[in-house]
Amino acid sequence: MSSDSEKAVSYVLSKYVTNYMNKDVLILGPNTQTREAARMIQNYETDDIIVIDKNNVPIGIVTDKDILNKVGDTRVYTESTILKDIMNTPLITINEKATLQDALYKMRDNNIRKLPVLSKKNIVIGIIYQTVIANVIRTATSTNPRLLSPPMKSVLGNLGFVLQFAGVLLIVPALVATILEDTTSATGIYLTTVLLLVTGFFLNSYGEKSSLNLQQASILVFASIFLLTLFGTIPYLYVLPSTETSVEKFSNAFFSSAAGFTTGGISLFDEPENLSQSFTFFRSYTQLVGGMSFIYLVTTAFYPESKLQSMRGFISGRTLHMKELFLTITVIFVIYIVIVASLLYVFGEDNIIDNFSLAMSTLATGGFLPTSTILDDLLWQEEVILMGAMILGALPFTFHYAFVRKKFLSPKLGKEVLAYFTILGSAIILFIAISGLEPIQSAFYSVSASTTAGLQMESLEGLNGGAHAILIILMIIGGCGFSTAGGLKIFRLFHLKNAIALFSKVKRAELSDQTKKEVISALIILALFPIIAAIVGAHLANIEDVSFQNAFFEAVSIITTGGLSAGVIDIDTDPTTKIVLGFLMIFGRLEIIAIIYIFVPKLI
Repeated sequence: MSSDSEKAVSYVLSKYVTNYMNKDVLILGPNTQTREAARMIQNYETDDIIVIDKNNVPIGIVTDKDILNKVGDTRVYTESTILKDIMNTPLITINEKATLQDALYKMRDNNIRKLPVLSKKNIVIGIIYQTVIANVIRTATSTNPRLLSPPMKSVLGNLGFVLQFAGVLLIVPALVATILEDTTSATGIYLTTVLLLVTGFFLNSYGEKSSLNLQQASILVFASIFLLTLFGTIPYLYVLPSTETSVEKFSNAFFSSAAGFTTGGISLFDEPENLSQSFTFFRSYTQLVGGMSFIYLVTTAFYPESKLQSMRGFISGRTLHMKELFLTITVIFVIYIVIVASLLYVFGEDNIIDNFSLAMSTLATGGFLPTSTILDDLLWQEEVILMGAMILGALPFTFHYAFVRKKFLSPKLGKEVLAYFTILGSAIILFIAISGLEPIQSAFYSVSASTTAGLQMESLEGLNGGAHAILIILMIIGGCGFSTAGGLKIFRLFHLKNAIALFSKVKRAELSDQTKKEVISALIILALFPIIAAIVGAHLANIEDVSFQNAFFEAVSIITTGGLSAGVIDIDTDPTTKIVLGFLMIFGRLEIIAIIYIFVPKLI
């Protein structure tokens, strides 16, 4: 078989059974008379009957051959025979989220040629036949090569959906700008929205929505964040000073857009209080879109339900179905934003739009400040509110779901959440001891670093080496998996317990292939974060004429999307460097792992 044919077969076998199942299913109760069942088979022009109990749960299957064999048996009294007497049990079924390849394996293992397809509520929604799968494979191998390969069409189809989804979300800041009569901001945001929707529609027309393997999913996630960043430059081009050259203007816009959609949060604006309220709202909103959309992408592309289940040891709460997760978490975070903004208003921050902007940046662990003075002279209550919001953004999404489902009772904490609080608590104590800052301010900066939120009251260039080291370590470790925080993520630290075994021939043989890949991936990511930061730090120290300590701190903040700044990068940094740093924020938002999967598929 040629390479193209193999790819085509692999592609079609990755599709869901629901795409090819027969939806016209004859379903009868166990007490239906055989003679009546035979009449209905003829009327329905089908060969199979699914037998269900009083709770609509499938319990058996009857084929036309079963009826003929039983009715033709002289020892069977046909008038009194019911389906319960002749059905085949136990019934072998398959889930609606299974692929054609899963169906083939199950048919082979059970020596059968058909499988009833069940919904997540165990309701029969169709039947998948072996002959249908065979025809699909035959068609895939005989079809002439097309301009776009099936995997590429699948990536484009999913990418189109993501861009359209983002385009719809960005209507909110566009409406805010319209209501506030900010024509300049509104024009740029509306143009971005239209371009996202049109591009998404165009990609959908050439692609198709179907499942992806990890390499394809990695390409999808990178392309999504990059295109969101690229389209997001448009509103910045409208508000940046017109005296700059085209290259400088684009580099500033690209860097700022990347800082938004990747939740990096480093700002090039010296006086953001001079920006219009609608534009500061837009900046914070891009962080919310980038933070939550990225989690949706990762959950959908990298962690289907089977893998979510296998990672249950690292996340708190029960494993969720996709639609349930998306809807619930969106509602929960909207509620969080309203609560945080309202609390800030109660404690004296009178500008409600700035409050909502700050709430979105905080919960999205982004760090963009609505104004440069909003964090000046904060009450201790306000600092506690912001720290709580940052921590909420760094916790797994399933934690929030469990918290609400249990009606605000304490949910069971997973290992990752407990490890996160242990690391954060230890770091706060150390930072208070060596930073020379006030305890509440030390705790604030520690939380800001560990959540990669990047909220700060002043430049951190004056901190001593030990204090910088603590914040750097916190930013590299980052928050929990399935959160809006960046960094390495706590759950990867658990993989390191097998690192020693990986270098021992005896112990290495005891590790599964999947465990080996996870350990290698964790080690690579752990090494790349400081290595990339060191290279970038050396470059920044040279071109900005600052100490390597401050430049390295800034570089770590970039690659981990931490957002804390030592005042190294500003609007006068050369354009090429800012564009490269924008890409590094994208790489960091992908936790580097997606880039590795694209170029090193052996680790998948």
